[in-house]
Amino acid sequence: MQTVNVLCIKWGSKYGPEYVNTLRSMVRRNLTRPHRFVCLTDDRTGIEPDIEVFDIPKVGIPDFDARKPWTFAHGWLKLTSFADPLYDLRGPTLFIDLDVVIVDSIDCFFDLPGEFLVIKEWDKRDETGNTSVYRYEIGRHADALAYLRDHQQEALAKVRNEQEFITGYLARQGKLGYWPQAWCRSFKRHCVRGLLLGWFLPPRIPEGAKIIAFHGKPNPPDAIAGRSGKWYRRVLPTPWVAEHWR
Repeated sequence: MQTVNVLCIKWGSKYGPEYVNTLRSMVRRNLTRPHRFVCLTDDRTGIEPDIEVFDIPKVGIPDFDARKPWTFAHGWLKLTSFADPLYDLRGPTLFIDLDVVIVDSIDCFFDLPGEFLVIKEWDKRDETGNTSVYRYEIGRHADALAYLRDHQQEALAKVRNEQEFITGYLARQGKLGYWPQAWCRSFKRHCVRGLLLGWFLPPRIPEGAKIIAFHGKPNPPDAIAGRSGKWYRRVLPTPWVAEHWR
């Protein structure tokens, strides 16, 4: 069976090395395919030695390569995953954000056909994808970086963030596809109980879910402790997050 890649990226101080180490542990338990687990980062401190670690690559876009402050926001540095070459990596690659909880087998993410597969953004009616989880072939979409390099101001004027840019760019090429809706769910949209139920019942795992994304607040440690991060949202302590996020 072909060896595949699972890739993550960590920059700045928003997430500590424990997020990388925990993601590695979750992948190890939930992926039976032979695989390499790789982290691109600007700080290797505290990352466990069995994880392959590389510097966030330079991609020929001056603002990215100089690490201008705007590239640290809104996920833009994730675009460096499309570098060609990307060190010695080859083949099918599943990118996973650090702030997720894997609750079931992820073998299926390598079985579904498609050139670029991503979460369908939950609050968008257009083609926008949520890049918390996407699969692609290393080196296939380096043209997106070249386009951003040559049309940076024009491209940035049309989008708010990295995921709007890359999924819109690939949609125009007819290369964009989506995971089955049930596979990737939002903790605060699909797990937290609505209205007053959130005050009495803990969050649940939606049927068929494989990966739960913790975009915004709360993060997994907050959910374990019952901290919502928002005054208007009640989140009771959630034991299943502790069971899986380890």
